Amino acid sequence: MAGSNGKQKSVRSMILSLGVIVIAAASVYLFIPHDDHAPDIKRVDYRVELLTARRAAPYAVAAPEGLPEAWKPTSVRYRADQDNRWHLGFQDPEGQYVAIEQSTQKRKDFIDDASQGGHATKVTQEIDGRTWTRYTGGRYDALVLEDAKGSTTVVAGTASFGQLTKMAQALELKKS
Repeated sequence: MAGSNGKQKSVRSMILSLGVIVIAAASVYLFIPHDDHAPDIKRVDYRVELLTARRAAPYAVAAPEGLPEAWKPTSVRYRADQDNRWHLGFQDPEGQYVAIEQSTQKRKDFIDDASQGGHATKVTQEIDGRTWTRYTGGRYDALVLEDAKGSTTVVAGTASFGQLTKMAQALELKKS
């Protein structure tokens, strides 16, 4: 019977140790500040990159004009060495992502990449005299404008088609 008393002490010690660990973890969780909110995304100034892209690209580069201040530009880049790829990303007023993508890359590959796997629907929209095709089913929904001169413009993101349409309506396609 001497052995059973030792087992009871070791089980009791394990339970007490577990209790101390749980109390310590709860204290750490309660008293160390943590933020459950999404981080504030920094606004970027894309004017210089836009001017550079408009000079270098073989197509009219798209950028919004007249969007409300609530639309926050978050990323910008132009890559001449990657099929003249233009990217301009925004956070819309609802906190969703909207990107303008343009390229001279093969259309199918470019649209698949920009929409992250989207497929064309039979729905088209007339926006400022241009016909845009809706794409769905990928990571992003998208509006796609195919230019006869070989470039493709995609407005894509996690935002609703209503917000994607607002962005497409604000686009000015210019060449310097």
